[in-house]
Amino acid sequence: MAAYRLVGVGGGGVGKSALSIQFIQSYFVTDYDPSVEDAYTKQCVTDDRATQRDILDTAGQEFGAMREQCKRTGEGCLLVFSVTDRGNYEEIYKFQRQILRVKEREEFPMILIGNKADLDHQRQETLRLLQRLSDFLKIMICIHRHVLF
Repeated sequence: MAAYRLVGVGGGGVGKSALSIQFIQSYFVTDYDPSVEDAYTKQCVTDDRATQRDILDTAGQEFGAMREQCKRTGEGCLLVFSVTDRGNYEEIYKFQRQILRVKEREEFPMILIGNKADLDHQRQETLRLLQRLSDFLKIMICIHRHVLF
């Protein structure tokens, strides 16, 4: 069975854990519980073949752990930010540059995920601004209420 290892990266409180748990367990977490580092696994069907998705959920403030895991095992990164907080949105560029340095590559598979889109009344970013960031970083952007990866 083919396995795909993804590393979730983003500032503290952006919803990396909630996103991972929603995908793996189909359960929405409402309480914020800062994680140190968690790993999740789910078997999926991709192109009519059984595959395994491994997601490493890194701590928001601990970049060292993400850097080491991404260097050793990550085949792609999920750059997660909250659309309700411009501060963590601005961290994405720093994370993306650091990942490319660690991987010693000019390109690496990454998806930009705008989380907490259901909190429209708190939204601070516009789709146009996010599209500019996505174009600048040359990575795909994903802003939905339900994300399947």
